[in-house]
This record gives sequence, C-alpha cells and structure tokens, in this order.
Amino acid sequence: MSGARMQIGALARRSVVRTLRQPGAIVPSVVFPLFFLAVVSAGARAAARLPGFPTDSYFKFYLAGPFLLGTVLAGVNGGTDLAVDVESGFLNRLALTPVRWLGVIAGNLAGTLTVGVIQLAAFFVVGFAFGARIEAGPAGVAVLIALALLISAAFGALWAAVGLRTGSSEAVQGAFPLGFVVLGFSSLFIPRALIGLRWFRDVATWNPASYLIEGLRSLVIAGWDGRALGLAFGVGAGLTVLGLTAATAALGRRLAR
Repeated sequence: MSGARMQIGALARRSVVRTLRQPGAIVPSVVFPLFFLAVVSAGARAAARLPGFPTDSYFKFYLAGPFLLGTVLAGVNGGTDLAVDVESGFLNRLALTPVRWLGVIAGNLAGTLTVGVIQLAAFFVVGFAFGARIEAGPAGVAVLIALALLISAAFGALWAAVGLRTGSSEAVQGAFPLGFVVLGFSSLFIPRALIGLRWFRDVATWNPASYLIEGLRSLVIAGWDGRALGLAFGVGAGLTVLGLTAATAALGRRLAR
C-alpha cells in the first residue's frame, strides 16, 4: 500500500506540474465557458419569465453550465496528455517498472482535478460578482465543491479511457465535439419539465449529464434537494467507476502490446 501511494503521488505530481506548465490547458477551459455564460444568459434571459421556471434569473439557472463545459475541456486535455504519453513511448518505459495500472490513471486525474478547482474558483467569483448566491448556505458550498470534484474525476476518467484506447492525441481532439453534443441534449439550457419536444425531453431524461447539471444547479437556486443531489452523486460515481474501469482495461491492452 505504501508503494502504491508513492506511485500515485509521483504520477500525480507529474500530472499537476505538466498541467500548470501549459496555460493552454487551463485558460481556454475557464475563459471559453465564461464567455458562453455571458452570451447565453444575456440572450435567453426572457426564459426566466416562463411559467414554472425554477428561478427569476436565467443567469443563476445557467451558472452550473460553464462548469460542465469546463470539465469537458479539462477532461479532453487530460486524455490528450495520456495519448501523448502513448505516442512518446513513456507508458512503454513505465511498463518496465512495478507500477500499478490504476495508479497511472489516478495520477493522471490529478491534473484534471487541479483544473477543476481553478474553474470552480473562477466561476464562484464571477457568479458572486453578478449577484448569484448558494441558496444551500455555507454547508452547500462544501457539498458543491465535493460534487464538482466528483464530476471532474468522472469526465477525466472517461476521456482518459478514450486517450488510452486510441493512443492518438488527434483522435482525442477529434472526439471532443461529442462532449458538447451530450451536454446540448441535456437540461443544460432549460428545465426538463419545460422542454416542449417530447423526444428531446426523453433524451434529456436518459442523459446522465442532466442529473449532474441539476445536482449542481439545485444548490444554487433551490437549496437542499435530496433527490437531485442523490442522483447527481450517484451518476457521478457511476461514471467515474465506468471511466476508471474502461481506462484500466485500455491501459492493460496497451501495455500488453
């Protein structure tokens, strides 16, 4: 166990340092979602006047959206880093050491979680500056941070699986639009109850991203919603396990080659 902790710690430090040395891996994942927040919240502010809309401010409703967009970008960067490790032969050299496969994945996630913390801090500052508050109170802030880190780990693990499965940084970048498609067909822009198209509402209901968004959103606009939070943590944990399992299997096949 001590050896495993040392391995994960060393790989985590490498991932964090590599991430912090690449401003291009951090700045776009913060600036682009904030730009999207400004454009969407300004253009769709009239939606807050719809009967049954959960809050009187579309800005507060959509505030969880930029974080999900940012985690997709951060996850893609993490997956790309792993693909670069495959292309450069780093993983082949690492295979000559007694490293644990799960430790390689967990260590790589440290960089993604670091970006997630930076994103969350930036979105908190912007949200508070424009009048948003956490309706769940101080305890809700802690829960929000925990859920945000879990979501970052989930997306990071899923994109790590893509990076290890393909072994190509170009392939990971090429799969990047898929993340936006998944978010676009969720409850990111409007509550599921207010979606008029039945097929769209059904897709959003089956889309795991909807429950992640709604869990974050509930703490901001509703306070404590046990059902929304339970679903968000459950979906986040399930996606994390799925991503880690797929990534570990892909790494095993990669090293076996």
